[in-house]
Amino acid sequence: MSKIKIAFIGSGAMAGAMIVGLLREKLASPENLFASDPREKRGEELREKYGIQPFTDNVAAVKDADVVVLSIKPQRLSAVLEGLKGSIPKNALVLSIIAGATIEKISTDLGHGKIVRTMPNTPARIGEGITVWVASDAVSESQKEQAQKILSALGDDVFVEDEYYLDMATALSGSGPAYVYMFMEAMIDAGVHMGFPRRISEKLVVQTMRGSVNFYEKNDVHVAALRNQVTSSGGTSAEALYYLEKAGVRTAISRAIWAAYQRSLELGREKKEHVPKDQ
Repeated sequence: MSKIKIAFIGSGAMAGAMIVGLLREKLASPENLFASDPREKRGEELREKYGIQPFTDNVAAVKDADVVVLSIKPQRLSAVLEGLKGSIPKNALVLSIIAGATIEKISTDLGHGKIVRTMPNTPARIGEGITVWVASDAVSESQKEQAQKILSALGDDVFVEDEYYLDMATALSGSGPAYVYMFMEAMIDAGVHMGFPRRISEKLVVQTMRGSVNFYEKNDVHVAALRNQVTSSGGTSAEALYYLEKAGVRTAISRAIWAAYQRSLELGREKKEHVPKDQ
């Protein structure tokens, strides 16, 4: 795996996280990692920090690549794919971490069939993310193994057979950190309202979140059973949960995730129907 040449088209935060993870896990060597970015300064930063090979020319970056990682902003996708069409090595795997970019779109615009589409989330930037991914029919089993190893640099991963699951993943895990942060923010603010200094309230909430997740992972029981363990009859937790249920919090969360899923589907249709004026 360390001898595989990997070219990153775009070298933003997520690409940087992948580079760090690949080097940390010894899945690639610096001389076999290429990063293309129009900002020459960014390329030099990555070269000085990690020893990788920087480029400002996308075509030159992918020339000898075994894997091409598309890690650009969605609004630049069409122009970048047009510039790369016909330049991807025939047997190379193209791995996209671009939100909303379908396999059909990438394959058609690149004129290349070996595509893996992924949906990571922001904790991937520190190697603690979860990535849902799907592969086109042209991707071989060995290339799927390559993709899985590369994605392991971002955290855990889940392979799915149907691309439609990525819209679901967008709503659940892709947008999920936003829901968690909002709940954390509400708890921290509640602590401050009661009289805690904000730094103490933040520490209590963060460790409560971290500890609760770790405790859940180490106990082979349903999450509802763990909730019941800390909910004594007539106690403070029971009172708080009664109020949350009365306020419709559970239903609101479910409906919010469903709304995010529907919006993901809408965005996909809009991108498919939209034809830029300059094309």
